[in-house]
Amino acid sequence: MFKKLTRLLTGRPWRDTGITDGANSAAGQHDQSRKTRRLEHPSSEKPGRQKATSRHGKPSAKTVAETSPAKLLGMDLHDVDIIAREDHHISRKDISANALKVLYRLNDAGYPAFLVGGGVRDLLLGGHPKDFDISTNATPEQVKDLFRNSRVVGRRFKIAHVRFGREIIEVTTFRAHHEIEIEVEDDQPRKHIRDLDSAHTTGGMILRDNVYGSINEDAMRRDFTVNALYYTTKGFLLLDFVKGLADIDARLIRMIGDPETRYREDPVRILRAIRLAAKLDFQIEAATEAPLKELAGLLKLISPARLFDETVKLFTTGKAEATFALLRHYGVADYLFKPVMPYLKDADSIDSKLISLALRNTDQRLADGKSVTPAFLYSALLWPALKDALTDTDGNRPPAMPVIQREASEVISRQLTYTSIPKRFTAMMREIWELQWRLQPRSRRNVESVIAHPRFRAAYDFLLLREASGENLGGIGDWWTRFQDGDHALQESMIGDLQPARSPKRRRRKPRKPAEPSN
Repeated sequence: MFKKLTRLLTGRPWRDTGITDGANSAAGQHDQSRKTRRLEHPSSEKPGRQKATSRHGKPSAKTVAETSPAKLLGMDLHDVDIIAREDHHISRKDISANALKVLYRLNDAGYPAFLVGGGVRDLLLGGHPKDFDISTNATPEQVKDLFRNSRVVGRRFKIAHVRFGREIIEVTTFRAHHEIEIEVEDDQPRKHIRDLDSAHTTGGMILRDNVYGSINEDAMRRDFTVNALYYTTKGFLLLDFVKGLADIDARLIRMIGDPETRYREDPVRILRAIRLAAKLDFQIEAATEAPLKELAGLLKLISPARLFDETVKLFTTGKAEATFALLRHYGVADYLFKPVMPYLKDADSIDSKLISLALRNTDQRLADGKSVTPAFLYSALLWPALKDALTDTDGNRPPAMPVIQREASEVISRQLTYTSIPKRFTAMMREIWELQWRLQPRSRRNVESVIAHPRFRAAYDFLLLREASGENLGGIGDWWTRFQDGDHALQESMIGDLQPARSPKRRRRKPRKPAEPSN
């Protein structure tokens, strides 16, 4: 049964759908049921019963005819639960000022505009959204005409990006269900669909989705119910088309429509379901969960560049460790990190512990407000494969630097067939890996060159993770920790205890033969 959402979020009684949670009231409490406070479309109201009531049951100063959402928003709103301002706790002070600017300007220009998706969901859960997305009936080109600081991006799904410094407000146009204009084979060139508004593969994956519709149609085109909640600054109303509030209350990730069909339309939804479940600590609803393992192979149809972007999102929600566990549980990790998965079969192995520690470290850094880089994450994820390759090459001997560089390139190359990694990150990964051997303190020259390296801190942190996972490195991590924490005298003493650097041997020149006397 439907638990009262605001009891979860604010402790206030909830008034929305009229469905009670079925629990017996405590002794001394009122036995009065919490009836719906929905603002219906005027056509559904009975004559003479159009008085709006406050959350305390008292008539408001305005009639429903004056405050009805249909009139307020100028839209045909049917089959929607509309939650009045006093019955939800979303406040403008928690919304980005730039997102509000976009909402107000669109509304002033005659385009109904709504905050939608994860921003609304996280506000309801008491969080602080990083991104705010807006949905409107304005086309991307019309949005661009309104905002000089915007541009239209995307082919498959055209949207407008309105840029305010480093913040980007994403504005999408209401989408509609549409008939397939053309079907394309998976291996067929796609240049001929460049200018089409609608196209699918024969397997059902959407290639072009630029057919616009109403807000009602748009809600049904969204992926999960918890992401289909719309908030407007006009009347400060919250619109729920698919019982998303009930699923937030039940802590469920539920697909809108038939899950298998929706996964085939866009296989990245598989990753989104897992990401949301881990991030929010929600359960994936049974029908939504059922096809995940079977359809995980569809991710092979997604470009490596897009999968890299989705992977970064997976591991930067603050729940990287839980996310990776779910990726492995549903067999999805095999289509993202295939080169390393054979080394993680034993949960108690050094390799498994290293990756768990790296993901846990990422979560902690995000919790502390620190930055994280995909380069460090991929360094940890691919380290078992590199370590194994170097062992096979050089046995127990320390590998030469050209060998390390060659095997690093090979490991990265194998990973690029699953997810792309931008060059700025692969370069950083190579440096972190190469420094693992240079971090062996041998001489003053060695110590001074390593600690001055721009990747020293990342390589040092990685070294500590290796030791914490159980690798026997001879206490190198502790040596560097004491060296960094020590004063100048201690550092000089520690360097003095190292084996002195060998001075290069002078090359002896053979004595010149005396010139023969000329005749």
